[in-house]
Amino acid sequence: MGYDHLGFNVKNFLASRDFYIRLLAPLDIGVVHETADWAMFGENGRGLLWIGSYGAPPGPIHFAFKARDRAAVHAFHAAGIEAGGRDNGAPGPRPQYHPGYYAAFITDPDGHNVEAVVHEHG
Repeated sequence: MGYDHLGFNVKNFLASRDFYIRLLAPLDIGVVHETADWAMFGENGRGLLWIGSYGAPPGPIHFAFKARDRAAVHAFHAAGIEAGGRDNGAPGPRPQYHPGYYAAFITDPDGHNVEAVVHEHG
């Protein structure tokens, strides 16, 4: 079972919103609702991720999105770099987690570690 939703504070709402629009597009995740100071990202109308300017300083967190396949992991990583994120782990196998773990990691503008992962079972 995946997570229901996640919300966190960002320093610059508009810059972070634009970053996540580009980063999550390869995973078919987009904005499903938005106000002047927060946005909800998801798929099929279901919210998965909320970002906003909630008044508290942001602190770094780690979270992972499920990817369809390796190609989506690669597209996620490329989109993250192009959107201004920093490489925090190029696409590749992560056997230390389990033999079928294939992932990439991007650090977003607020220092959050964002992952796309596909669990391949042979």
